[in-house]
Amino acid sequence: MCSVNTDLSGRLETLVQEAKGKYSKEVREKIVDNIYREAENIAKRTVVKPPKKLDWDGKIDNILTSRITGYPIMLLLLGVIFWITIVGANYPSQMLFKILFWGEEKISTLFYFLGMPQWLHGFLVLGVYRCVAWVVAVMLPPMAIFFPLFTLLEDLGFLPRVAFNLDNFFRKAGAHGKQSLTMSMGFGCNAAGVIACRIIESPRERLIAILTNNFVPCNGRFPTLIVISSIFMGGALAAPYSSLVTPLVIVGIVLIGIMVTLIVSWLLSKTLLRGVPSTFTLELPPYRRPQIGQIIIRSIFDRTVFVLWRAVKVAAPAGGIIWLLANTYLGDSSLLNSLATAIDPFARGIGLDGIILTAFILGLPANEIVLPIMIMGYLAEGALLELDSLIALKTLLLDNGWTLMTALSVMLFSLLHYPCSTTLLTIKKETGSLKWTFLGAIIPLAVSVLVLFILNSISSLLLLMN
Repeated sequence: MCSVNTDLSGRLETLVQEAKGKYSKEVREKIVDNIYREAENIAKRTVVKPPKKLDWDGKIDNILTSRITGYPIMLLLLGVIFWITIVGANYPSQMLFKILFWGEEKISTLFYFLGMPQWLHGFLVLGVYRCVAWVVAVMLPPMAIFFPLFTLLEDLGFLPRVAFNLDNFFRKAGAHGKQSLTMSMGFGCNAAGVIACRIIESPRERLIAILTNNFVPCNGRFPTLIVISSIFMGGALAAPYSSLVTPLVIVGIVLIGIMVTLIVSWLLSKTLLRGVPSTFTLELPPYRRPQIGQIIIRSIFDRTVFVLWRAVKVAAPAGGIIWLLANTYLGDSSLLNSLATAIDPFARGIGLDGIILTAFILGLPANEIVLPIMIMGYLAEGALLELDSLIALKTLLLDNGWTLMTALSVMLFSLLHYPCSTTLLTIKKETGSLKWTFLGAIIPLAVSVLVLFILNSISSLLLLMN
């Protein structure tokens, strides 16, 4: 009996090897293809459909899923969504800033009227309240624009086409085609992207998607990326062209993030999360008219408010801690400056400086406050600040030794470094594991440090050669 089983097993293995040699695709994919092809043939023979004048779905799919036109259209739509989000969020953000900081003035007046201690006012108002106000003013408008647009594409039936186009790339990386959808959600908020990984059935591939979602920039990182690219990249050209440079730089940064996502996914699938990629057979749904009411409810209440509330819960205590660090002194130096001085040698080794790296460390609760912390550190102030213009900010950065390479290093570190605490808490909730939460932070950090070290080593070598 044992001999028969052994012979049968050997014969099956031989057949599998022969099949692999015969077909260019994996055997399992070939089987699935044949099943769907046969089902389609049966449907054609048995199902009677009313005659159509024109198959619009098929014609549109021929364009959107084409290797020639599909990818440019995806990039164009991505650029348009970014442009709408960035431009559309400016005025609401400014309005929220005015309202919330008007509220800060009134609260400060109340504190002074009640004779509250100065330190209590600083901790609660200049620390906790100002940090929360900053996060709300920066996060809410972009999310309120991006998530409805994303949900609209989802409702129209475009997102399955995106997954179809990117499936081959993710499959070669040992991941799941649906990871492209969770990655896209990460542009709005990485925490929402992590939650979206629930659509991936395989636990292994779901973990890959969760651990790599951070490599696409969320709306909290876009302000830093946009400001720095506007100053150092867009500002290097004349006015007619400078406005075009910033969106192109942002799209380039996004493409780098996608490339890193694929590379790290491949490495994870070969090391920590070995396994065979799941067969992703996606039946493209028909295009349909979006339901505006459901889009608003799903995007605003289920996504925007949910993510914003998590961010606020984390930002509130963080604001108090940042204020304490900036206003607690050891000798002539605050704890904030002492920390920056201590880590400055390491930071300069990867193209940053102590203030920049300190800002990213203290910006763990919310990426929105990284740039204000930098400004606070350079100006040696005791509370979060924002300068009145890009010119003033450029002057401040140049006076503190920034170069084009510094700007590029900051942008790449912002893109690749560890996720915010809201996302880390979400990873913990979704995986139920401290191990994967730790790896969700340490893997991006290691990647960002490695990329910056290589970049700045090459830059230093080129300077020496010249």
